[in-house]
Amino acid sequence: MEKIIKTGICAYGMSGHVFHAPFIHVHPGFSFTAVVERSKHMAQERYPDVKVYKSVEEMLQDDSLELIIVNTPNYTHYEYAKAALNAGKHVIVEKPFTVASAEGQELVELAKSKGLLISVYHNRRFDSDFKIVRQVIASGDLGDILEAEIHYDRYREELSYKKHKEAALPGTGGLYDLGSHLVDQGLQLFGMPDAVWADIRIIRKESLVDDYFELVFFYDKLRVRLKCSYITREPIPSYQFHGRLGSFIKTKADTQETMLQQGLMPGAPGWGEEGIHEWGLLHTAKDGEVIRKYLPSPKGNYLEYFDGMHAALTKGAPVPVEPSDAVNVIRIIEAAFESSKAGKIIKL
Repeated sequence: MEKIIKTGICAYGMSGHVFHAPFIHVHPGFSFTAVVERSKHMAQERYPDVKVYKSVEEMLQDDSLELIIVNTPNYTHYEYAKAALNAGKHVIVEKPFTVASAEGQELVELAKSKGLLISVYHNRRFDSDFKIVRQVIASGDLGDILEAEIHYDRYREELSYKKHKEAALPGTGGLYDLGSHLVDQGLQLFGMPDAVWADIRIIRKESLVDDYFELVFFYDKLRVRLKCSYITREPIPSYQFHGRLGSFIKTKADTQETMLQQGLMPGAPGWGEEGIHEWGLLHTAKDGEVIRKYLPSPKGNYLEYFDGMHAALTKGAPVPVEPSDAVNVIRIIEAAFESSKAGKIIKL
């Protein structure tokens, strides 16, 4: 029998309700033991055995808990993750890791000094669309890649009902929110760039936070463009890669978030499967023959993150997302804001 890791979740908003509690619940190696809900008891309606605490500080006093998931507003990640580590708990931090890269690095060093594990929930690494992107690039079918573009667009003129997302506070806005996914994917595919350029703007009426950005990563011969707009009614394909041998074009089509919002549990029939109409287009040449075909994606599965976290906690395996990777994401975001403000390329 697997060792069961008793886990506490710091909040039960969308992140807790959709992206964490279901996976902790279904995974045989974890127990959803505790949650913080200051006024409601929504978690107990779905998970009757969970303990409800009124504050993070109160939950951290629960000696039975080994793992804490910090999924509170971005500007509190550093504070609560540090408190959890000082309470002797292993930690998963929702993306973005922290507001400042120095805060993230401090948490990495604190965890190491205490012999504890810390990881960051960059779950989009486990999307079906990103999985096929990684496979195609690793195959070499595109040859040397010269240009890449990754989008995370949406159409949402109205402001979010989540007031902490729309307040002009540290760590709010599209670049820290959706952008952290794009930056992480860019770094996973191509590594740290030599320099960064960015244009970050506010385009929605009444908005106080950035909701449009374009970043360019500079490598020797490669340029990687990351783009997001909240006012894109008809989005273009989210992944575009062009190399000396060919191109790969792909939509953002992972189904997991939709299934979770419908109340389905991980592992439900059809979990993480894309429809055939979402398959990516590979157009290249191999052995003198031109190939133009659509490629099916592997199933998306965020449960793989929790498999990796359990193996790290019980078998000494690496954590599924290294915190140093997440620190680099914040370094890029910091450089992007500096670039946009100064109107120049920032060397790293």
